[in-house]
Amino acid sequence: GVEWIVADGGSRDDTRARAGRWARVVDAPRGRGPQLNAGARAARGEILVFLHADTHLPEGARAALERALEDPRVVGGHFRFGLRGPVARSRAGQMLQAGINLRCALFGSATGDQAIFCRRAAFDALGGFAPLPLFEDLDFYRRLKRLGRVVRLPLAVATSDRRWRTRGVLRTACLHGALRAAYHLGADPRRLAAR
Repeated sequence: GVEWIVADGGSRDDTRARAGRWARVVDAPRGRGPQLNAGARAARGEILVFLHADTHLPEGARAALERALEDPRVVGGHFRFGLRGPVARSRAGQMLQAGINLRCALFGSATGDQAIFCRRAAFDALGGFAPLPLFEDLDFYRRLKRLGRVVRLPLAVATSDRRWRTRGVLRTACLHGALRAAYHLGADPRRLAAR
């Protein structure tokens, strides 16, 4: 009862063949926003879950989604943030996960690493994701909140810790924090992406 769609933005490896074994693969322009939009356009369901390729849904995700959406006022939401890999088990990784979840709870925000979901009607009303090279997820979620109630599900997704492992937890967290602060202060996402 779940439709899996992979929006491929021109990969040159074996992504299409591997994904094609378990999902419908659709062509999409490069860029996360356009790829998410292409996947949503191809979907037939009334509930859309936007899942990054390096993020896994938790056990019980479907039941949690269905419970949350029993309330007609709920237009969408997201899962708690979690990591998988060696960094996830480190003290720094545990602090990072707790900090991200606290920030999301305090400011009512969510990023794509948290498997944002919404009703199709809400997605259509918003016109989908903006074609931004960075922070298309923050922009979409901010607009989604204006349509109705959003919820944070108690279950945590598991996102690969590759970025934090490769670049370092503190360095990556500081970079993300600085970019995010600049975006909220009005910096152009295109300039931020170029940096």
